[in-house]
Amino acid sequence: MDNLSKPHDKLIRETLGRRDTALDFFKNYLPPHLLELIDLDSLEISKDSFIEKELKEFYSDILYKVKFKDDEGFLYLLLEHKSHKSELVQLQLLGYIHQIYCLHLKQIKTNRLPIIIPMVLYHGKTKWEFGTRFSSIIQGPCDLLTEYIPDFSFILFDLTQYSDEEIKGHVVSKTLIMALKHISQGDIFKKLPEILSLLREILEKDTGLQYLETLLRYLFSTIENKDIDKVKEILEKTLLEKKGGSIMVTIAERFINEGIQQGKQQGIQQGKQQGFQLGKQQGIQQGMIEGIELGLSLKFGDQSVPLMNLIKNISDINKLKLIKEKIKVTNNIDDIKAMLI
Repeated sequence: MDNLSKPHDKLIRETLGRRDTALDFFKNYLPPHLLELIDLDSLEISKDSFIEKELKEFYSDILYKVKFKDDEGFLYLLLEHKSHKSELVQLQLLGYIHQIYCLHLKQIKTNRLPIIIPMVLYHGKTKWEFGTRFSSIIQGPCDLLTEYIPDFSFILFDLTQYSDEEIKGHVVSKTLIMALKHISQGDIFKKLPEILSLLREILEKDTGLQYLETLLRYLFSTIENKDIDKVKEILEKTLLEKKGGSIMVTIAERFINEGIQQGKQQGIQQGKQQGFQLGKQQGIQQGMIEGIELGLSLKFGDQSVPLMNLIKNISDINKLKLIKEKIKVTNNIDDIKAMLI
């Protein structure tokens, strides 16, 4: 489906890009003195990204705007995440800050600038060991030349320093943090039942099912193919015993449909270069194939691996549609095999 080079980015954007989850996250993890100053209920999520296009493969940022409680002004909260330690993250943040200020001056005709507070969510394997001030990466007698050195600090949220019991928040933000932490620490299968159990209270809601899909896409993009059966087994034991396979079938179908829609969009882009209809057709075909493969993996695990190469060679859209429909209604992989002979 979506060939994720940065699955962490996608998970964070799909969760902390939601206002309700962002509010819950900031209420629990911003410093108390900052929470006293701002009206967090006024939080808005900016659609603008301040990463240079050529750097998008490497970085992810989310920008939030929030008003002060007792002032007419507002500030920006700039959230950046890191899965690896970065000694020069301050320089990266400085670049973001500069771009935010330039856009602010362009959009709002003023000579005054808002406060920008950077926050780094770090979910690496070991403790963050670098400074959080910009001046910490400057060489020389900084203490004697402070008036000439630009300086700021960022809020560091280091997941390696939190036990699971210390992780706060509602279900979505709590499962996000636990998933990021334990994927990085390599013990996700040990902790996955606990993480999924947290979702029980929201699973009946459509938003809960959507988040489960988001979490599963993240897991499938970060684990080995041979481990998909482990995830399926944990799902069945943790969430599905009262619902049979209905949730699994629904998720598989949504993954397939998502692959089709992404294929259409890819086809439109391809069509600009190689003929619109041809590009669109190829995009739909590719999207259906990728969605079907993920749906098969989710529903049948390793049993579906031998079928993958056969499915990749199918160019008939109608046949792909029939396979998609069969996946929804059968619990026997032999039914799918029969369609490929």
